[in-house]
Amino acid sequence: MIILGIETSCDETGIALYDTDSGLLNHALYSQIDMHSEYGGVVPELASRDHIRRILPLIEQVLSKAQLALGDINAIACTQGPGLAGALLVGASVAAALGYALNIPVLGIHHLEGHLLSPLLSTPAPQFPFIALLVSGGHTQLMQVNGVGQYRLLGETLDDAAGEAFDKTAKLLGLGYPGGAALSELARQGRPGKFKLPCPMIDSGDLNFSFSGLKTAVLTLINKQHMNPQTSADIALAFQEAIVTVLTEKSLAALSHTNLNQLVVAGGVGANQRLRRHLTRKTASIGATAFYPQLEFCTDNGAMIALAGAMRLQTNDKIRQATAGSFTVRARWSLSPGGVNTKR
Repeated sequence: MIILGIETSCDETGIALYDTDSGLLNHALYSQIDMHSEYGGVVPELASRDHIRRILPLIEQVLSKAQLALGDINAIACTQGPGLAGALLVGASVAAALGYALNIPVLGIHHLEGHLLSPLLSTPAPQFPFIALLVSGGHTQLMQVNGVGQYRLLGETLDDAAGEAFDKTAKLLGLGYPGGAALSELARQGRPGKFKLPCPMIDSGDLNFSFSGLKTAVLTLINKQHMNPQTSADIALAFQEAIVTVLTEKSLAALSHTNLNQLVVAGGVGANQRLRRHLTRKTASIGATAFYPQLEFCTDNGAMIALAGAMRLQTNDKIRQATAGSFTVRARWSLSPGGVNTKR
């Protein structure tokens, strides 16, 4: 069975073809970073218009490279939410139109479910059940994953997400948008131990996060310094270490609480090399294993949506299949029906 995946939740147009027998056939991604960088952040209207321009050519490109035609597709999976409403509507409307024309199922996929399952595209892949650390610009969550569609929220950020904190701190340091990657690169030049920043909620006794105060601590530190390139690098390193320490300790606590030994790390911040090295070392020290998606699948992409759609179809999921020609999007959408705060 061949599934076409369509991702248009924010500022990246992702298209992919996934075969349930042979895996990922081909994928393509167009990023709007250059366009939005002029404004210092994503402009929703511009994002929607750009998705309209890119989506059909990308579908044609992916089909051509896979040497397939539209008639070879057996189902379509598109991101239904959460995300920018206008951007989501572009992908959902194209998916619904194609599904109607081809008389094939269309599944609405939760964007975070795509990220959560993305490490399954790699080898070796984790086995259910596992703990998932979802870290991106908009989300920081710990989930217990027992199977496709079986998710339990263990903890989440009470304010800024980790990726959001990276971008805001990068802006304070005079770096461009998006700032996460630029800040991580600058941190490579920092001197260890020069500055120490707080690790918010690390001893809170639950699995929740908070990063807005860390950003404020960075601002206070900057205001006390005579800033120069080396000082900026030192602060960037201290900030990154605080984030990595909190994410690592909370992840280890989640593994301990659930008695599981597999940790999946997904989302844009999951590409951070310092975080990967630290988590790999720390999980190994307690007899657990950390899994990561390939770097190209850390950001939003169509491959993760196609995979999630394939797995949904294989579990005979009828709930998210749209009726012929109809579609809806959900700008806000919880992945878990309810969350719990867990004590260590």
